[in-house]
Amino acid sequence: MRALRLLFVAPGRVELAPVDLPDPGAGQLLVRTRYSGISTGTELLAYRGLLDPDLPLDERIGALGGTFRPPFPYGYSCVGEVEGPAGPLPPGTLVFAFHPHQDRFVVGADDVVPLPRGTDPRPATLLPFVETALQLSLDAGQVAQETVAVLGLGVVGVLTALLLQRAGATVVAADPAADRRELAGRLGIAAVDPAELPRHLPPAGVPLLLELSGSPTALAGALDLLAHEGTALVGSWYGVQQVGLPLGGAFHRRRLTIRSSQVSTIPAALGARWDVGRRRQVAVGLLAELPLAALATTEFPFEEAAAAYRALDAREPGVVHVALRYQ
Repeated sequence: MRALRLLFVAPGRVELAPVDLPDPGAGQLLVRTRYSGISTGTELLAYRGLLDPDLPLDERIGALGGTFRPPFPYGYSCVGEVEGPAGPLPPGTLVFAFHPHQDRFVVGADDVVPLPRGTDPRPATLLPFVETALQLSLDAGQVAQETVAVLGLGVVGVLTALLLQRAGATVVAADPAADRRELAGRLGIAAVDPAELPRHLPPAGVPLLLELSGSPTALAGALDLLAHEGTALVGSWYGVQQVGLPLGGAFHRRRLTIRSSQVSTIPAALGARWDVGRRRQVAVGLLAELPLAALATTEFPFEEAAAAYRALDAREPGVVHVALRYQ
């Protein structure tokens, strides 16, 4: 059996190439992809060549072996239908898989997430974003009756803001793109230009700020927005881009904290109540509760993948989340 997969061959360049598929063995499934989503975080950094080429793709996901040295396959958000063989998941079952962009693939049955009947496969490609936003909201801790600032209104920023609002926070978000602020506003999120953010926050600052913009310069200008002993929770990954921060007198005198959040692991403080399995099942349940269709703005045929990456890289107006559509 042969399949067609996407390869990152050089910065700013992707190509489709054939790949041989093994016959499914015991406990494995053959999946035909319906849609695969493109990440605006790690994957866009990979497309731009802004990751260490010797960094492992993802040691937790079996389908992502190797490093970011071209050429390499990447992607981790495939939604497709089981084609066979007969087993615990019958043919036709809609599943999610952390797998690179590929029109068909063989995967272990334990490595897919069965999706509820009636799930729309296109918005379901946002499951990794939902799980990331859920982890960010867990890392944020107690936010009820607090004002929280969110920097960046990409998919993760919007979803995190919505989950923080569900937890009782008053969220004020900022993004330089007017179309993203407009979209957030339609979803009930107060959104302003970054230059206007200080006047929309309490004079004493906020106890929590989430940096989700992906910009290596965003955090430096935002530390002044924190209250005494406030925390900046960083969900952005900057790759090899350098981040300069003003860690002088105000940072020390106000006892500020900068903390990272990452979806790969469950923090020790939550380990007694949460594990990856529980978090993923909660994220699947949120697929039907969050306004994912509003974020699933753009799709391209798999054969036009190069154009999809160019549109996302250029941040074309109205483009929030891009997915590849398969025949």
